Amino acid sequence: MVTITAQGEPMEPTEAVTAYGAAWNEPDAGKRAALLEGAWAADGVYLDPTARAEGRDALVEHIGGFQAAMPGHTIDMASGVDEHDGSFRFAWVMRNADGDVLEGIDYGELAADGRITRIVGFFGPFPEQG
Repeated sequence: MVTITAQGEPMEPTEAVTAYGAAWNEPDAGKRAALLEGAWAADGVYLDPTARAEGRDALVEHIGGFQAAMPGHTIDMASGVDEHDGSFRFAWVMRNADGDVLEGIDYGELAADGRITRIVGFFGPFPEQG
């Protein structure tokens, strides 16, 4: 199944990543699941230094757990989506009411139908060399 936009075209990587990002800020589990339905493969895998979620339902649940543990925090894209050959990356920032809290970068892969099939997240800046 190819995810189709309102204009009848397959979803572009930027649209899939934008919907995925919006899911992180959506408090309603049903709406969060709807955002991920179009953007995230049913068997997609999410990885970060603290968690692993296998499957769309597990990701919906993981995001809900994040929201419960970090009330008032938002995660927003801090760059455009850089994509080639089915792989992509983008920067993000997590904020609370006082301002920026944490920056990071995610990279991922797209399934043949255009949905995200894997994201690996990194927290903070790159480590010092040497």
